Amino acid sequence: MILSDVCIKRPVFATVLSLIIVLVGLISYQRLTVREYPAIDEPVVSVVTAYKGASPEVVESQVTKPLEDQLAGIEGVDVMTSRSRSERSLINIKFNLSRDPDAAAAEVRDKVSRARRFLPDEIDEPIISKVEADSTPIIYIGVTVGNYSHLQASDYISRYVKTRLSVLPGAAEVRVFGERLPSMRIYVDRAKLGAYGLIVQDVEAALLQQNVLIPAGRIESRDREFSVVSSTDLQTTEQFNNVIVANVNGYPVRMSDVADVQIGALDDRVLARFNGQPSLTIGITKQSTANPLDLSREARKEVALINENLPAGMKLSIAYDSSVFIQESIKSVYHTVGEAIILVVLVIFFFLRNLRASLIPIVTIPVSLIGAFGIMYLFGFSVNTLTLLAMVLAIGLVVDDAIVVLENIFRHIEEGKTRLEAAFLGSKEIGFAVVAMTLTLVAVYAPLAFATGRTGRLFIEFALTLAGAVLVSGFIALTLTPMMCAGLLRHEASHGRIYIFVENLLMSLTRRYRNGLARAFRHRMIVLLLGLAVAAGSVVLFKTVKSELAPIEDRGVVYGMISAPEGATMDYTLQSAQKVEGFYAEFPEASGNQTVIGYPTVTDGIAILRLKPWAERSRSQQSIAMALQPQFAALPGVRAFPTNPPSLGERATSKPIDFVVMSQASYPEMAKLVDGFVDKLRGYPGLQNIDTDLRLNTPELRVVVNRDKLADVGVDVGDVGRTLESMLGGRQVTRFRDSGEQYDVIVQVKKQDRADPADISDIYVRTSQGSMVQMSNFVSVFESVSPQSLNHFNRLRAVKVQASIAPGYALGEVLEHMNQVARDTLPHTVQTDLDGQSREFRDSSGSIYLVFLMALAFIYLVLAAQFESWRNPLIIMFSVPLSMTGALLALWLSGGTLSIYSQIGLITLVGLITKHGILIVEFATQLRAEGVELFEAVTEASVLRLRPILMTTGAMVLGVLPLAYATGAGAESRQQIGWVLVGGLSLGTLLTLFVVPVAYTLIARKAKLQGAQETGDLPLVVD
Repeated sequence: MILSDVCIKRPVFATVLSLIIVLVGLISYQRLTVREYPAIDEPVVSVVTAYKGASPEVVESQVTKPLEDQLAGIEGVDVMTSRSRSERSLINIKFNLSRDPDAAAAEVRDKVSRARRFLPDEIDEPIISKVEADSTPIIYIGVTVGNYSHLQASDYISRYVKTRLSVLPGAAEVRVFGERLPSMRIYVDRAKLGAYGLIVQDVEAALLQQNVLIPAGRIESRDREFSVVSSTDLQTTEQFNNVIVANVNGYPVRMSDVADVQIGALDDRVLARFNGQPSLTIGITKQSTANPLDLSREARKEVALINENLPAGMKLSIAYDSSVFIQESIKSVYHTVGEAIILVVLVIFFFLRNLRASLIPIVTIPVSLIGAFGIMYLFGFSVNTLTLLAMVLAIGLVVDDAIVVLENIFRHIEEGKTRLEAAFLGSKEIGFAVVAMTLTLVAVYAPLAFATGRTGRLFIEFALTLAGAVLVSGFIALTLTPMMCAGLLRHEASHGRIYIFVENLLMSLTRRYRNGLARAFRHRMIVLLLGLAVAAGSVVLFKTVKSELAPIEDRGVVYGMISAPEGATMDYTLQSAQKVEGFYAEFPEASGNQTVIGYPTVTDGIAILRLKPWAERSRSQQSIAMALQPQFAALPGVRAFPTNPPSLGERATSKPIDFVVMSQASYPEMAKLVDGFVDKLRGYPGLQNIDTDLRLNTPELRVVVNRDKLADVGVDVGDVGRTLESMLGGRQVTRFRDSGEQYDVIVQVKKQDRADPADISDIYVRTSQGSMVQMSNFVSVFESVSPQSLNHFNRLRAVKVQASIAPGYALGEVLEHMNQVARDTLPHTVQTDLDGQSREFRDSSGSIYLVFLMALAFIYLVLAAQFESWRNPLIIMFSVPLSMTGALLALWLSGGTLSIYSQIGLITLVGLITKHGILIVEFATQLRAEGVELFEAVTEASVLRLRPILMTTGAMVLGVLPLAYATGAGAESRQQIGWVLVGGLSLGTLLTLFVVPVAYTLIARKAKLQGAQETGDLPLVVD
């Protein structure tokens, strides 16, 4: 080739070309960001609206539904879900990956503002965030309070710590679990109020009238001016106690006469514990598209700075950081890169047995890998698990082209030619094959443009990184490698014993292969039928191997989920959480634990078990979770189960099964349908911890007002509602100042005065004549039940059936069973869909088949264009189904599944295995063009290309072997792609060496090549 000839003649020019590639790559590497995965997180925008005192039914009809109607027309929405809870509406809008997060949030904000006129006036303004509502924090920070009370520590954290953490880049929300923010609690005594003829509205009115802060202006003299500050607001408990509520019979009734005023906690319905002790826990939630590694790094820096200025005895410490797994996983892949390089170098040296010759392909490794960083930077990629896996695979690939060129040139030197003659002739002979192999491997990834969603983004970064490294290696093989061969290789007149031993071994293998090939030619139909049988095995294995979205990885943490019965108190949930903490303490692999109770509702709890580093324990996270399962199941009075956090950026607490049942029917009717569906599922052993998110059994007390009696006594129905709200729910009436901060003033009765349903009847209201009357005279209190939350999925009423997958089962077969049960059980008026991991699995499974078929089509067309033949590419493609069988067999024997990672390996395998066929077919075609008869041409081509094929296969197999035997963080995913390539390359290469030559003699025999004989005699078996 012209390029090779130029580089052989101008060695400095060839060296400069490679140095430029290295310099660009090094500069690009310094500018690349580090992530766990490519940017695969879809933009998510949430709308949270508070409606004080509203039931879930009211929230659904008056808040959620009007908002959904306005949000429905937004462009690029993938899924819109909502939850209507008591006093709270939560809407999550998940957009397509292509949607800009800022533009999406701006459009949501605009739509919400348009919907405001349809919403009740009493609601709080909707809060719009670029994060999923109720999302799980990725970093937990424990707070050691020292000698400070929780009230004092919470105030300090809110003032000085929370604000600093909330402005970190990528932070969406900073939440303090277990915080007890100060508030002025006005605990009114209803009996004393009634005795004075007062009602709670009198207390509220007095607070509003006497707690005001109004600017008073200034005094201006001729030379000076003074600002006038009027201290008309209330700031201390003493001042609040002295507030005159009313004058009764000429006597001033002060607040202290009818209420107990004290500084108390604003909210005590969330409790946090750290290593078995009550604590404050700060949770940092990332924005939907933020990089957790960047956020973690900034958070750790800020925590270190904050600790320098904390009061004595108070300290912040990182309790749990999900990015630790990411860092360890990436570190493990870097180690794998090093291991792969060592193994590939050993393979090269084994075949060449010459340091000077081995140096030539070894140089290709760093140049190609570093050059790939430049391509990554050009496309805006990051250093992540997928791109680093591509680097691992590239180590065995990038030496292929150099090995092929080197081996061909070295063969000519051994035949007696000079180094320059051998370099010119060898590179010319093999140049076309190098280009063909490089373009073929690149072509296999072209269809990835058709892959959609998160899976497509994963494929693209992996594929283009690997293709970039291969392109650079192909360029090096045509420029630097021939130049180095011309300068470094030399004919050895004599060799050492090790060299001769290995050479005799290879020569013996070559003779055996020649004889085996001769026998194969004499029984071509048998060989072809055996090849077809092996290829058919891939179809059987494809149906046998189980499928899932991604394997469960050992992330060093187990989440314990606790759900108490509806209506249970926080103390009830706490008892179960403490038992879970006891379970955790029994495991020697435990590093610590933390618990949050009361989030998102008072009946929910989450207990996180942090495990020791991977190198310090023998048991995996999965086995520990499995051991915890029966202990959780035995907890009385609660639903509890351990769960492994999922991969691919899904919520840490989400379950793999997320099956959605949708209908326009009423929720009670849907509950009956879903209960029947779930009952059918309970008999299936592949499902564990089955649960639904529709619970219509939250206990409530329904107060029914007799309007006729109200009219008789002259009481307004609004006064009844507001009195109940203030007395039982607590009304935030006004605010007070303290040290530059403002805090709520809340009016309510004490907890012991609202502990019994009969307390409702004892509350007094005032009639229009000024007399006091108890509510028992005109209200009736009934026990009833209400829904915990009313959920929508894409604006339809929906119920989610969520479950874990039992050991030995995979996501694909479980979803198939659930779909079949749904078809048999649910009426046709009911729709079904998937969400979360299940939805991602369905979408990725649908696109992978298209990508695979398109990859085969692209390779065939590229080869056809290069060979100017429709037949030769077909011969080369025979190796693909053979390698698929080996890949799936290795995957099945190793206990793997068809996941995103193994699918990536399968598509990569298509490009790798065709390289062997290209070497054989291309050289056989050259020989036939020179007049060599068919069988002799195929035999010579196969035998002469045996060593480079074995060398490149050995390099590729040993290069990915560290993946197959990977350990540590994230090893489960790496193992799958490793075994796919090890099995596919091993079996595929073995069979390709016989099936492709046989197929060539059958298919290419009709090709008219100038000067060639058509068939000739079959080759003889040589002893």
